[in-house]
Amino acid sequence: MMGQGAHAALALVLLLLLLWRQAAPIEVPQDPKILQDLKQPPTIVKQSVKDYIVDPRDNIIIECEAKGNPVPTFSWRRNGKFFNIGKDPRVTMRKRSGTLEIGFRSGGRPEDYEGEYQCFASNEFGVALSNKILLRVSKAPLWPKEVLEPVVVTEGSPLVLLCNPPPGLPPPFTFWMNNAMTPIPQDKRVSMGLNGDLYFSNVLAKDAHTDYSCNARFLFTHTIQQKNPFTLKVQPKELYNDTSYNATDPYGGRRVAESTPTFLSPSGSESSKMVLRDEQLLLECIAAGLPTPTIKWFKKGGDLPGRKVKFENFNKTLKIVNVSEEDAGEYVCMANNQLGSIRHSIFVQVKAAPYWLDKPTNLVLAPDENGRLVCRANGNPKPNIQWLINGQPVDSSPPNLSRQVLGDTIIFRSVQMGSSAVYQCNASNQHGYLLANAFVSVLDMPPRMLGPKNQLIKVIENNRTFLDCPFFGSPLPELRWFKNGQGSGLDGGQYRVYINGTLEIKRARSEDEGTYTCVANSILGTAENQVRLEVKEQTRIVRAPERQSAIRGSTAHFDCKVKSDPSLSVTVTWTKDDKPLQLGWRLRKDDESLTIPNVNEGDEGMYTCTVKSDIDQDMASARLTVLDRPEPPMDLDLSDPAARSVRLTWIPGNDNRSPITQFLVQFEEDHWEPGRWQNLSTYPGDLNSVILQLAPFVNYQFRVIAINSVGQSQPSRPSPRYKTSGAAPDAIPRGLRGWGSKKDNMEITWEPLLDLERNGPNLHYNVWWRLKDSGDEWSNVTTIGSKHVIHNTETYVPYEIKIQARNEFGAGPESNVVIGYSGEDKPTDAPTALRVSKVESTTANIHWKPVALNSVQGEFKEYRLYYWRESSLVAGLVVSKEKKTKGFFSTVAEPSGILSDLVPYSKYKMFMVVANSRFESPLSNTVEFTTKEGVPDAPKFFRINRRGFDTLQLEWGKPLEPNGILVGYLLKYQTVNGTRLGHPQFKNLLPNETEFTLRLPDRSVRYKFFLSARTQEGAGEVFADESPHFANEAYIDQVDIATQGWFIGLMCAIALIILILLIVCFIKRSRGGKYPVRDKKDLPLDPVDQKDQDGSFDYHSDEDNKPLQGSQTSLDGNVKESDDSLVDYGEGGDGQFNEDGSFIGQYTVKKDKDETEGNESSEATSPVNAIYSLA
Repeated sequence: MMGQGAHAALALVLLLLLLWRQAAPIEVPQDPKILQDLKQPPTIVKQSVKDYIVDPRDNIIIECEAKGNPVPTFSWRRNGKFFNIGKDPRVTMRKRSGTLEIGFRSGGRPEDYEGEYQCFASNEFGVALSNKILLRVSKAPLWPKEVLEPVVVTEGSPLVLLCNPPPGLPPPFTFWMNNAMTPIPQDKRVSMGLNGDLYFSNVLAKDAHTDYSCNARFLFTHTIQQKNPFTLKVQPKELYNDTSYNATDPYGGRRVAESTPTFLSPSGSESSKMVLRDEQLLLECIAAGLPTPTIKWFKKGGDLPGRKVKFENFNKTLKIVNVSEEDAGEYVCMANNQLGSIRHSIFVQVKAAPYWLDKPTNLVLAPDENGRLVCRANGNPKPNIQWLINGQPVDSSPPNLSRQVLGDTIIFRSVQMGSSAVYQCNASNQHGYLLANAFVSVLDMPPRMLGPKNQLIKVIENNRTFLDCPFFGSPLPELRWFKNGQGSGLDGGQYRVYINGTLEIKRARSEDEGTYTCVANSILGTAENQVRLEVKEQTRIVRAPERQSAIRGSTAHFDCKVKSDPSLSVTVTWTKDDKPLQLGWRLRKDDESLTIPNVNEGDEGMYTCTVKSDIDQDMASARLTVLDRPEPPMDLDLSDPAARSVRLTWIPGNDNRSPITQFLVQFEEDHWEPGRWQNLSTYPGDLNSVILQLAPFVNYQFRVIAINSVGQSQPSRPSPRYKTSGAAPDAIPRGLRGWGSKKDNMEITWEPLLDLERNGPNLHYNVWWRLKDSGDEWSNVTTIGSKHVIHNTETYVPYEIKIQARNEFGAGPESNVVIGYSGEDKPTDAPTALRVSKVESTTANIHWKPVALNSVQGEFKEYRLYYWRESSLVAGLVVSKEKKTKGFFSTVAEPSGILSDLVPYSKYKMFMVVANSRFESPLSNTVEFTTKEGVPDAPKFFRINRRGFDTLQLEWGKPLEPNGILVGYLLKYQTVNGTRLGHPQFKNLLPNETEFTLRLPDRSVRYKFFLSARTQEGAGEVFADESPHFANEAYIDQVDIATQGWFIGLMCAIALIILILLIVCFIKRSRGGKYPVRDKKDLPLDPVDQKDQDGSFDYHSDEDNKPLQGSQTSLDGNVKESDDSLVDYGEGGDGQFNEDGSFIGQYTVKKDKDETEGNESSEATSPVNAIYSLA
C-alpha cells in the first residue's frame, strides 16, 4: 500500500514537470514613463521595528509607508482587532501615508496605547501587511526603599555586594560609584558581574568604605537612579606593622590565611546557557580565593573561535559576537592560584529565530505565463511556513485553478488579467517570526522604447562599442537589430545582441559607421528606435613632456603636442601632483606646451598633461626637479683635544650655485638625551675648521649643516665620539627657597642643575639651614633630589638657607644665604566689633577692632571683608546674592576703610576675617546695613518710531536698577540742525508711563531726545538718541502724492497734450462741414463709451434718449443740445464736425456765459474721449 502511494506521488511530480512551461518573470525597468502607467499592488517600504519601545515623554509615531499604483489606502489592527482611528482624537494618520501619530498634549497616558499593531496597505490589486509591531512604553521604576545594614567581613574572605536594579524597559545599565561620583576601581580582584553585583575575590583592609553605591542608568529617560550605599567594615586578622599600603604585600606583613579557589558565580560544577543565532554570547566565571585566582577558558572538543571571541572583565567574561550553530558546545572556565584550581562547565545551546534562505520577491507576469513564489526559511526549531493572500490565509481564500500551493512554494500557471494579489509568507517558531510581502502582478503592455530617439554615438576606432536600446513590453518582446535599414538581423561575427537589447560591436572600424535600427516585436505590437554611429580617430599625445631639472629662478618648459580627429574638439589641462595647476601671471600655457618661469622649490613635482575630447583622453607625465639647497658637508675630523675643547674640521659639499653663508654645528651626547641633536654654534660660511667649546664629562659626537640663501642642507654624517674629562660643578643651583607646606615644617626646594652642568657623576647637593639671627650652628643634609623637608618647626619662623652642588670631582661654589619661612597655621583670632558708619547710596565706612599680629600665625596679608547684597528695598526686584570680597591692609590700632560700588536702596550683609598666605581666621560678627536711595540707572531701552509725517512715537523700558522708588521720567528734547541745537523743552512723565507721542510742527525737523528716570534723589543716567531722517523712513504709513515730483511732471504733460488737442480742434473747425456722430444727432454721448466684444468702442448706448448729467433745459422744456456739440463753441454755430467727420467739439472753450454757469458734462473734461474722437 505504501509503495503504491509513493509511485502515485512520483507520477504527480513528473506530470507537473511536463506541464510546467517555465518563463522568467518580467523585470520592470525603473523608467518614469513606464512606472507612471504601471498598475501594481501595494508594497510596504517603511515600517517600525517589531519590538518598538517608546519614550513616554514623546509623542508615539508608528511608521507604515507603502507604494503602489493606485496609491494605497491604509488601515490598522490593534491586538488583532480593527483599530478605529477616527474615534480617538489623540490618533492621527499622516496624509498619503499609514504612519500613526499619537499625541498627548491634551492629556492621556502612553501606557494606554501599549499593544500589538499591524498596518494594512490596500489598493484594487491587493493588500500588503506590515510586521506585527509590539508597542511598549519605556519604564524607569524607582529603586525600592531599603535600609542596608553595614556589611562586616573578615580580611581575606570573599564578598558579594548585591545590586538588584529595578526592572526597567529596556533594562538599565548598572555601574558602581562612591559618594564622590568616582567609579569604584575594578581589577582582577574586584569586579562587577553581568548581573550588576560587585564581587570581591578576597577583601583587603583598604576596601573598608561607607559609600559603595550601585547606580542604574535608564537609556530612554537619560536618568540615573542610585541605590542606598553599602558600608563595608573589614575585620583584620592581625594589627598592621606598617601604615602604608604596599602592592607587593597588601597585608602589611601580617599573616592572612590563604585559600583555594571557589566560584562565586556561577555556582556548582556545571550550568547551561541558551543563546539565539546572530546574537551575543556572554559567559561569566568569577572566583574567590587568596591569592586572587586567575581565570582561563577552554572549549571541549575544539578551539575557541579566535576571530569572534573576546575576553573582558579581566578574563572573567567570555564574549562571542554573531553566534552561529558551530559555537554550541561545552565551555570550561578554570580558576587557579598557587593552592589549587577548580573548573566549571557551561553547556551552550544555540537556537535560532527564523532567518531567510530564499525570501519571496515580487513577480510580474504577462497573461498566460507561468511563475512561482518561493519562501524558504530556517531556524531552530525549524519554522512553520504559512501562506496568506491579501492578509487572509490561502486555505480560506476562493479556489484558483491557476495557483497551487506546494509547501514553501506557490506555482502559478497560465495566469490571467485580474489575478494580481499580494501574497504573504509567515515563517515562525517559538523564538520569533518573519513576514514577507510579495505581489503577483499580471501585466500586458505593447512594446515601448525607453531610450532617447535617434541618438548619436561617437566611438574611437578599434575599441569595443555598445549600442543601447532599452525596451519593455509584456509579454517580453523579441528584439532584432538592422544596419542602414537593410539585410537580416545583426547577430554573430563581430556583432552580439544581449538580452537587455544592447548591441555589441567587438572592434569598431570606419566601415561600421551608419544608422542602426532596433525593432522590438510582440503579439501586442511593434516599436523601433534608431542609433547613428560615428567612428573617430584616437586622441593621443605625439610629443610628451620629459623629465628635467631646473635651477631656482630659471625657466622650465614642458611639451605636450596632440594629434586627434579633426571633427572632435579637444582640451588640454595640466596638473601638478594630481592636483589642478593654478595658471596665472607666472605659469603660462599654450596649445602645445607649459612654461614655468622663475622656478622655485614649490614648483618641484610631477606634471601631467591631460588631453580630453568628447569621447576619449590621453595623458603623459614628467617630473621637475629644482636644484637649490647645498649638499651636506663631508669627512668630519676631530683634532687638538683639550679638557674643554676640540677642533672640528670638514669638507664643504656642493653649494648648488648658491654660496654657503653659514655652517651650523650640532652635537649629540649619549648619556642624558641620546639620539637628540642640539645646536652648539654657528660659523661663517668661509670656515671649515673651528675650535668647539665643550662642557666637562660629556661624550660628544658632532655633525655639520650647510646653509645658503635657499635653505639648509641635509646634516653631515656624524663625527667620531669625543669625551671630555670631569670637573667639579661650576654652577650654583637656581631658585633656592624655603616655605612651609604644613604648620610645623619647612620645605627647601631648588632647581636641579642641567644635564650639561653636572660636570661629573654622582651629583648631589649640600643644604645648610639655621634659625635667622640665632647664631646657632648650621644644620645640613646631603641629598640627590631637589627638595628637603625640615619637620617639627615652630609656626612661621625665618631661617637662613644656602646650598652647594657636588660631584665625584669636588664641590662647586656655595650660594648666597636666602631667607625662608616655616609653615603657616590658621589665624586664631577673628576681627571684632565690625560696624558701619556714614552709609550713603553707594559707599559705607567700615570699622573693626584688629587682632594681635602674633595670632595671624603667618605672613599678614589683609583683613578680608565678605559682603553681599541680601535684597533690594524695591518691592519685587530680584537680586543676585553673590558674595564679593575686599581686602584692607592695615596695622593701626583702630583700622577702618571705605566700601564702595554698592547698589543704592539695598539691604547688605557682611563679615570679616584676617588672612595670611594660606588660611583665613574665624568669622567676625555679621553686620546688616541698608544703603540710601540713589538716582536710577538709564532706561532699559529707548526707541523712536515715526508713525506719520508729523508724529513721533517714543517707547522705553523701566531701568533694570531703579535704585529707589521711581517718581517719574524727565524727557528733554530740542531741535537739531547740523551742529546747532534748538531751545530745550522738558516733559515730566509719570512713573507708570513707558511711551509718549510727540506732534511735529514741521515734519522735516529732526529732534534730539534725552530721557532719564527720577527718584527722590534726582534724575539718573540719561539715554540719548536722535529722531531718524525723514528721507529714510521706509515705514511711513502714507504718502502725499501731490508733493511728488513725478506726479507734477505727469500733470504738466497732460496739460500740454490738452493744449495741443485744442489747437488741432481750431484748425480742423476752419475746414467747415457738419457731420453727425450718431444716427440721432440731437442726442448726447454716454458718460462712458461702451466696448464691443471685439474691443472696439460702441457709441450707441441704451441710454441715448437720456440727457447728459449737467446739461441744461430750454425755456420750452426741451433738452438743450449736448456739450459735445460744436454749436456751443466759438463761431461755428451749429456745426459739430469737420469735413472728414472727426469729432472736435469736446475741449474748445465755451463762450456762452449762461452755459458756463451750469454744471459741465463729465464728457467735457475727459481727455480719453477726445483721443478716441481723433483716432
